Amino acid sequence: MIAKRAMSLLAATALIAGIGASACGKKPKETPSPTPEPVAETTQAAPTTTPAPTKDADPWPLTGLPGPPENRPALSIKIENSPAARPQAGLEEADIVWEEVVEGGIARFVATFHSSIPDEVGPVRSVRPMDGPIAGATDGLLVFSGGQYRFIQQAVDAGLQVLGNDQGAAGFFREPSRSGEHSLFGRPPEFLDQADDDHVKSPPSLFFFAADAGQSFAAKQGQAVKSVAFRLSAAALPDWTWDPKDKVWLRSENGEPAMAASEVQLSAVNVVSLKVDVTMAGGRDAAGSPIPEMMVVGSGDALVASAGKAIEVTWEKKSPSDPVVLTGPDGEKVTLAPGNTWVELMPVHDGSWTLIDTVSTSTDNSD
Repeated sequence: MIAKRAMSLLAATALIAGIGASACGKKPKETPSPTPEPVAETTQAAPTTTPAPTKDADPWPLTGLPGPPENRPALSIKIENSPAARPQAGLEEADIVWEEVVEGGIARFVATFHSSIPDEVGPVRSVRPMDGPIAGATDGLLVFSGGQYRFIQQAVDAGLQVLGNDQGAAGFFREPSRSGEHSLFGRPPEFLDQADDDHVKSPPSLFFFAADAGQSFAAKQGQAVKSVAFRLSAAALPDWTWDPKDKVWLRSENGEPAMAASEVQLSAVNVVSLKVDVTMAGGRDAAGSPIPEMMVVGSGDALVASAGKAIEVTWEKKSPSDPVVLTGPDGEKVTLAPGNTWVELMPVHDGSWTLIDTVSTSTDNSD
């Protein structure tokens, strides 16, 4: 039962092994990551479990929730999101989930775990060019099922230790209730056991956090909204509806509740969207579709939704190993509510977000 919160072959294996070895001792960060502000206990929905607060303890770095945090690396895992892959295992326990668009407009996730480590996660799929820059600021582990050599190298260059099923990493297994390419799952505790000496420490904070949800930037300066709908592609249409009882955003996929394998609806305390340029990375996938790359190093417009409110801000990420910095309209530091965060990567030219407020009006942000 799935718990809560998978080149000639010999030559390719040797080549990838060499990549992993070259990452040892690499410390690419030059810009210090933000330091979270002191946090207080906050209400959290059932899907996101948190440790009991400890007075004057440091917060968990990826959520801002009360600690003390365990000293272990961040674990980022590539997870499928096609209809055949749902419901996914373990997503409800991730601290941060990034949603990206790959070939054919299909969405996939990069889910980062630190404060809670599920027993099983999946389906696990292959690496893409933006995955290294997405996870690079964690200085942790990146898990995937396989992928092109150049994309794996980009992840290594971003400072990550890579663990691939095709490269012989331990912890992968086939889930008999799933079929074909949708059946590869992984055991996060076994992935963490393989961390090398340069990837064993806790990650830095990737966002600034307010003391509580009511003090977050969106809560203080945003507009009240009932839901936020995204068009990432013709096939990727997630939306998030505010639940005032549990104080979280509830996720739906194409109008249907997005459920985890544990039978809880996926939720987020914060929903962040970054408008990003999309280029073609070169080459094609097995089906012949060109491979897009979402440019997460750069800057642009962004949306932050916390505490039932939303506000447009801007984002900047200086390098693959730097965190995303969110800035308010007047240059203010943007703070999130303590809790888990989902990041929607929205194509700048043909994506959109729509804010639906309490009196049923909407704002469309399409270009």
